[in-house]
Amino acid sequence: MSNQMLKMIAPLAVLVIFWFIPAPEGLSANAWHFLAVFFAVVVGLILEPVPAALVGFTGISFVALIGLVGNPKESITWALSGFSNSVIWLIFAAFMFARGYEKTGLGKRVSLIMVKFMGKSSLGLGYAVAFSDLILAPFMPSNTARSGGSVYPVAINIPHIFDSYPDKDPRKLGAYISWVAIATTCVTSSMFLTALAPNLLAVDLIGKSTGHVISWGEWAGVMLPLMIPLFLLTPWLTYVIYPPTQKKSPEAPAWASEELKKLGPVTFKEYLMASLATIALVLWIFGKEFGVDSTTVAISIVAIMVLANVITWDDLLSNKAAFNVLIWFSTLVAMAAGLKKVGILDWIGANTQTMLSGMNSTTLIIALVILFFLLHYFFASVTAHVTALIPVFMTIAATLLPPEQIIPFTVILAGSLGVMGIITPYGTGPSPIWYGAGYISQARWWALGAIFGALYLAVIVVGAFIFI
Repeated sequence: MSNQMLKMIAPLAVLVIFWFIPAPEGLSANAWHFLAVFFAVVVGLILEPVPAALVGFTGISFVALIGLVGNPKESITWALSGFSNSVIWLIFAAFMFARGYEKTGLGKRVSLIMVKFMGKSSLGLGYAVAFSDLILAPFMPSNTARSGGSVYPVAINIPHIFDSYPDKDPRKLGAYISWVAIATTCVTSSMFLTALAPNLLAVDLIGKSTGHVISWGEWAGVMLPLMIPLFLLTPWLTYVIYPPTQKKSPEAPAWASEELKKLGPVTFKEYLMASLATIALVLWIFGKEFGVDSTTVAISIVAIMVLANVITWDDLLSNKAAFNVLIWFSTLVAMAAGLKKVGILDWIGANTQTMLSGMNSTTLIIALVILFFLLHYFFASVTAHVTALIPVFMTIAATLLPPEQIIPFTVILAGSLGVMGIITPYGTGPSPIWYGAGYISQARWWALGAIFGALYLAVIVVGAFIFI
């Protein structure tokens, strides 16, 4: 039997097995059947026998068709509820920002400038790659587009200058650059609310559980003090633990200068793109004071980008990644909301309170943070991780933690989503891209992932002590 066939069968097998197991005490048959579909969807998101968006779309269609969440009208209202979610449209709009960076050449120019001014040594090149990602991170919620689409095309050419290839002297420079790139994009993905799409999805699910939507500023107030030192440490620590044999790189700035000459002078569209991105960031941070919603800002900026021809309407319509995420996240939001609607989360909360009520809040918080992080070993998608675990962990928190600790706990929990991507070669979107470059063996990747994962988790745990 082929691997693809096994991937197709696994979600269906999970559905059938759970469907015919009798419902536990306290859960209705409908709720248990919904949970069976939910488990099947999560397995499908992990294995991806078909595109992830289709997995979620199939899940909500099946639930609505057989009426697990109510009558026909209630079912279709629930199934389409995610498509009216403002956070999903913020993510969609931010994908257009990424297209603007790509089409204007601004993203590539930023990376080349970093190499030109910081790339005289291998360590400097590491920081150039890191800062290239950092500058783009607040505006690009797809770390795949940011790291894989903007940074990778520039950074992957640098080792070639020094005759470093996957099959020839990978440790000379290519391995170092690859690890710094993936490690720092994981850090920047946790640094900003808008640097990783699942951050926004998690915040939306948390808002539905607590009634409080974490703002850009609240996120930054907790995560920036934790992530800035970690960001600055990462290229140097990689240089110590996994050093390149090429220590100096005088050719890299010269190469970057030549590439910048090929790009020509900064264009009006690049200036416009930079200005619009800055306006968006300022309004995301301070918009509440002016009564402006973050999603309103995002879609307005996209409209201006199209009208100003920074991107075209065809660019918007042909952006498969954006529409894929729109459908994917909308269906997952509906599935997660269904857990509450059919009574599963209330059931989990009641049973959890009985099992964990003897733990003090500090011990419980640390245990939940560590468990949430380590469970990512079982997920090949941060989005799947969020969908499967955030509702459950929020139910536990709401049941057992004092009210004043719940909000800071949610920021720490959601803030760990970026950095947890470092632990495996499949843990976050850019991982397969940098792993696929071939400079780092699988065994070495797992070892480095364990080392850096332990460090990143330790910082998150320290953050829990400080802010909670």
